[in-house]
Amino acid sequence: MTGEDIFYTSSDGLTLHAKSYGPSTDTSAIVCLHGLTRNHKDFEPMIAALGMPARFISVDVRGRGQSDRDPNPANYNPAVYAGDVLGLLDQLKLDRVHLIGTSMGGIISMILMTMIPDRISSVVLNDVGPIVEQAGLRRIMTSAAPAAGYDNWSAAAEAIAQAQAVPYPHLSPEDWMAFARRTCRVEDNGQIVPDFDPAIITPVPDKRPGLAARLGMWRLFAKMKPVPLLVIRGGNSDILSAKTAEKMVKRHKRASLATIPGVGHAPLLNEPESLSAIRHFLSETAG
Repeated sequence: MTGEDIFYTSSDGLTLHAKSYGPSTDTSAIVCLHGLTRNHKDFEPMIAALGMPARFISVDVRGRGQSDRDPNPANYNPAVYAGDVLGLLDQLKLDRVHLIGTSMGGIISMILMTMIPDRISSVVLNDVGPIVEQAGLRRIMTSAAPAAGYDNWSAAAEAIAQAQAVPYPHLSPEDWMAFARRTCRVEDNGQIVPDFDPAIITPVPDKRPGLAARLGMWRLFAKMKPVPLLVIRGGNSDILSAKTAEKMVKRHKRASLATIPGVGHAPLLNEPESLSAIRHFLSETAG
């Protein structure tokens, strides 16, 4: 997709990247925040399929895509990412934004609600909530372990298809090739590698978070109540359980739930059911 590259500087001196699609004269935008190992390209199929006359800004979180890798891996955490996103919004002078957050991007969205609630109009949480299932998290960390590299795009697409077959059982070879080109890059030596800093991959604790941590996450989710919320859940998700998703909607009061059949964690958001739910939600909340 064509768009406008945006580069900005983080508070600790990294050069970070985002991409803008659509009209850029407004003081509002739909800001898209990707998951752990993805980048701004993750939302291009959704943006193209929606075809809405709105400004979308898709972010490369530090350590991914065209954003700098951080020499201090301790900074690879959602609180730091939220601060980076706030810096981007300030640079672009965006007074009001709608947030679409996939997985980790949803956690960033929840943190932003504690920082700038008056600047957020609505939120879409894609397959994430206050409770993250440990089994799914372990699967993600295992499948995301970066390979040394692939000799060509066909090899990259085949390896990714094998690693991601569980959440995306219905993708075609053409889909997997497009997936690979969105999530990998070509290095100077010609090797094709995942487009993220390997330091983002950390071990998953053997034990689930304690009661205090779980309550803290529900309190963080409670900060979402002032704005309309759309929860999207993959029907086969091993990260966001059906029970947790239903509890989120019940507690929020102004939330709706869209379950995407035949997909695990996380929906790519270009599925017909995802597009229908997002288009309706944005049309309602963005006027």
